[in-house]
Amino acid sequence: MSLLANLSPGEGATHYRKRVGRGIGSGLGGYSGKGGKGQTQRSGGSIRRGFEGGQTPLHRRLPKFGFSNVAFETRYEIINIGQLAALGTHIDPALLVSKGLVKKTSLIKILGHGELKSAVTVKAHKFSEKAKQAIEKAGGKTELLKV
Repeated sequence: MSLLANLSPGEGATHYRKRVGRGIGSGLGGYSGKGGKGQTQRSGGSIRRGFEGGQTPLHRRLPKFGFSNVAFETRYEIINIGQLAALGTHIDPALLVSKGLVKKTSLIKILGHGELKSAVTVKAHKFSEKAKQAIEKAGGKTELLKV
């Protein structure tokens, strides 16, 4: 007897084909695993994204008017005082750009998260109240730049 005659697939590699529509006792009779009646049961029946069964869809029910000031809003790059500690004693936008902390054309706002142990002079376009207090408490100064 040849070795080829003894070959068979590994354990669990083959499965029986699921035969649907062969009576209630099979477990896949009745609707043959397709759920209820209607569009989704039919061949080729698919429902487009956002379709709600004929009810007016959400994207049509929501209002499409109003005002958005995104084009003219002032956006700031945010730096925390914890990041300033390692940069030296005189910090200005040019230094922050050279260190890669902010983009070239951005306005800078300093926030008060973190600790500052040494006195630093910080030049920025905006300061939070907490940041201003923390810088001054450490013996430093804050200078506002023109927006």
